[in-house]
Amino acid sequence: MVDVVRPAVTGYADRFSVAPGEPIEFKISCAEPGEFTAEVVRLRNGDTNPAGPGFREEVVPTPATGRYPGRKQEIRTGSAVIVDDAGGLALTAAGAVHVLAQPTTPALDGQTLLSRWDSAIGTGWWLGLTDGGRLTLRLGDGSTVHETVTQQPLQAWTWYSIIASWHEGATQLTADPTLTSVNSLWSPAIGIVTSTDGTGSGAPAAALAAAPTVLAACWDGAAGMICGHYNGKLDTPTILDGPPDDAARAALARGERPASGLLARWEFSAEIGPAGVAADRCADVGPHSWHGRCHNQPYRGMTGWNWTGEEENYRHAPEQYGALHFCADALEDARWDTDVTLVVPDDLPSGVYALRVTLGGHVDHIPFWVLPPRGTATSRVLLLFPTASYLAYANDHIVPEVPVAQSILGHTSVMAAADLNLLEHPEFGLSTYDHHADGTGVAHSSRLRPIVTMRPGFRHTTGSLWQFPADLHLVDWLMGIGVEFDVATDEDLEREGTELLGRYQVVITGTHPEYYSTRMLDAWETYLARGGRAMYMGGNGFYWVTSYHPDKPYLIEVRKGEAGCRAWQARPGELHMTFTPERGGIWRNRGRAPQKLFGVGFATEGMDRSSAYVPLTDFAHPQASFITDGLDDTTLIGDHGLVGGGAAGHECDRYDLALGTPAHALLLATSAGRHSDNYPLVAEDIFFPFDGMGGTDSFQVRADIVYFTTAGGGAVFSTGSIAWAGSLAHNDYDNDISRLTRNVLTRFADPEPIEPMPLGA
Repeated sequence: MVDVVRPAVTGYADRFSVAPGEPIEFKISCAEPGEFTAEVVRLRNGDTNPAGPGFREEVVPTPATGRYPGRKQEIRTGSAVIVDDAGGLALTAAGAVHVLAQPTTPALDGQTLLSRWDSAIGTGWWLGLTDGGRLTLRLGDGSTVHETVTQQPLQAWTWYSIIASWHEGATQLTADPTLTSVNSLWSPAIGIVTSTDGTGSGAPAAALAAAPTVLAACWDGAAGMICGHYNGKLDTPTILDGPPDDAARAALARGERPASGLLARWEFSAEIGPAGVAADRCADVGPHSWHGRCHNQPYRGMTGWNWTGEEENYRHAPEQYGALHFCADALEDARWDTDVTLVVPDDLPSGVYALRVTLGGHVDHIPFWVLPPRGTATSRVLLLFPTASYLAYANDHIVPEVPVAQSILGHTSVMAAADLNLLEHPEFGLSTYDHHADGTGVAHSSRLRPIVTMRPGFRHTTGSLWQFPADLHLVDWLMGIGVEFDVATDEDLEREGTELLGRYQVVITGTHPEYYSTRMLDAWETYLARGGRAMYMGGNGFYWVTSYHPDKPYLIEVRKGEAGCRAWQARPGELHMTFTPERGGIWRNRGRAPQKLFGVGFATEGMDRSSAYVPLTDFAHPQASFITDGLDDTTLIGDHGLVGGGAAGHECDRYDLALGTPAHALLLATSAGRHSDNYPLVAEDIFFPFDGMGGTDSFQVRADIVYFTTAGGGAVFSTGSIAWAGSLAHNDYDNDISRLTRNVLTRFADPEPIEPMPLGA
């Protein structure tokens, strides 16, 4: 057996993009003792394939160059709500806790529902799940821990009204199911779920725990961190100063505020408003206003115990969306300390860079983008990097953990040291193609963590380049043919909108700009309407509705469902996002199919091999002559490349008049009929499944090259393929794909007006 050496140093930056004169901070963790070396490099090509130009980077002298002491930095996952109650909830001889809860992995031991507990020394009170899912109340005085446990375990995905109380050593626990026809896994008619309870005596008075009150976790005073995380939902946690009477118990089970004895009551729906529910604040509507704050971004706007199924938008029925969904493996921010700070020199040109860190024989690259000076452009050309898509795929476990992955690929997956390192470090967080430990889809992704998949040289387990390293093919090509260009990221586009795009004569996309926010899409529409020129250099673009957190630009949200090629489906009633008040899903289902702006939209994906394009009649159209110049008598385009051996492949987009491709658009070339059956038609096009949906049968399975002009004097050129950029460097950039792309870029970068195409051209 071969021993694969794992990387021993990694890190991340506090931002993706930075302008001259601004600081950027790098957080580094070393698995081995010693000093690491840091230096800035400009990235050109990240493809190590010997058939291509090879890995290309250039060291750039900066003040950050040097040796730094190494240290290991930890990541703590798990979402929770932390409350600073100033000691007011340190219940001792008497108290009561009520919560409506829907555990999703109840059999996992040690999950906390609510606590004011120091797990290191066993002081305070703790309500959670132990012994295969049994509800447990712990009271501790520092020397004795008393436990009361229910007779039966709780069932997964079932709502319960839970009450735990204690008074003068006597304890009582009850968990009553609150099933309706829609709110839990099973129907109440089946009779599987029943109430369970437990009682105890001789419990000590709970000692004052030097700990915060925590919802969905507890405090470890020795480590100074929260632990004991919970998977599932909590709705309206309530704390009383003593055991409730029967009337109060019934009121609590109905979701009502108790008439007396109330100390705290967190109504998670209180922050729901017209703009969504992105706040970290969890309002305490009790007499003391002990508000909580979210930790590691629990999911908000989730269906509560009383959801009726009649309303699917949390803003329209906030009282039915009072739940937070917590996950023990959630991660918002790794919270590492800074090791290296760089103030970007004023003379550093716009481009793609990385902090290259070296520890012994181990090297890691932490990418970042240098913008032109704020509010300016230093070139007519902008290369826009799809960083929202990088986040969506960040640290994905698609191939090793998805059972059908190799079938999708059409070949054996490829694993390298970086992949094994990622599997061994689940604390690095998940992608929106993964599932949390309780089976729910991952809807949040953050850049404040090491992103193993966003590295030059990283080869995806599909066996090919993907996302960031694939986009370096475009950087290499632009530098190889001597074109000056600026760079920016999706996050910059989200922040600046049309103002950013409007500084440039032409904007080039990355190879896979799949995840797009409303503001980003609006910016493109306005830019094109005002005469902008777009080169869409990829496939499966502008597909999933995506939101950026309004106060945390490092965090995106995606809710997947109802259509689209998706790794998971949002649960009923939970398709609306919370960072913005929008319905999730694919843009096509929101009336904004990509064809309407870029002429093509997602048609198929396949990872076995890529193909060439066949020129069509429009290839000889007079208004396409500037595109096809030098390609006379061409019968195949792109029968070469580093991504599957051709320019049309991996994921492909097609021309489709029924979905909004402009009627005057020229269909220059297509790969129809040149793909295997490993390229199936996309899910949103299939109403009934039947044979004939693969590349050898369906005419819709293809990549199309499209060109058209816009009303404001602008123009759009689309390749319809992720693999396109991998064909640019062939034969030292002297090939049909490079020539065609260069023809378009040269004309689009020229400020001379482009001849408009009449409708029906």
